[in-house]
Amino acid sequence: MRARKLTFAALALAAGLSLTACQNDDDAVGQADPSSGSSASAASSSGGGSDSGGTGEAGGKESAAPDSAASDSAAPDSAGSASGGSGSGSDAKGGKCTTDGLKVTAQDTFIDGDRDGSIAVGLTNTSGADCVISGFVGVDLKTNAGTISATRKGDPGDPYTLKNGKEIDSNVSYPLNKTGGSGIRITGLVVTPPNETKSVTLDWPGESSLPAGDSGNGDQVLVGPIGSAGQGG
Repeated sequence: MRARKLTFAALALAAGLSLTACQNDDDAVGQADPSSGSSASAASSSGGGSDSGGTGEAGGKESAAPDSAASDSAAPDSAGSASGGSGSGSDAKGGKCTTDGLKVTAQDTFIDGDRDGSIAVGLTNTSGADCVISGFVGVDLKTNAGTISATRKGDPGDPYTLKNGKEIDSNVSYPLNKTGGSGIRITGLVVTPPNETKSVTLDWPGESSLPAGDSGNGDQVLVGPIGSAGQGG
């Protein structure tokens, strides 16, 4: 009887120990699962953070593109200024002055005491826009002995922008007839603007004659470059 009690007690103890071991194993598994879940959660959170950071960096670079585009869009302003510079100079220069766009005049500029006679041939820009002129006007004196062409004298200088409505003059000098005779009678003046073939005929404004001995001698009639009036022959 005693032996059966001991056997039952031993069996009960063994069963209790077995239950305790199982419970401990279950607890260990339960504890391991949450830990495992936290690690996975942390890994997922860490991975999401990297993706977000990567997206942020990419987004930052893409958002910088408008700044770059803004710089590019600023380029036309700079080019506009340059163009404005290249478009402004061109306007000031204008096209070539033509006979049809000029009013041609002539007036006597002789002053008592001068050795030679002189007139000023004026060119007034009536074209409505600035134009460029340079060189010499063509000057031909009509006389009873034929045409006498003036000889150019001086440096033609640089091209000159003649503003609309403004005038520029050229000096023409000629020998005075001091012989007391009738000399060569001047009947008219033909003026051809620089680099033009179309001429304008005017009344002669100076002294009425040239010395007879100078007939046909163009070297005695001189024309200065554009802008030379007032500088003498």
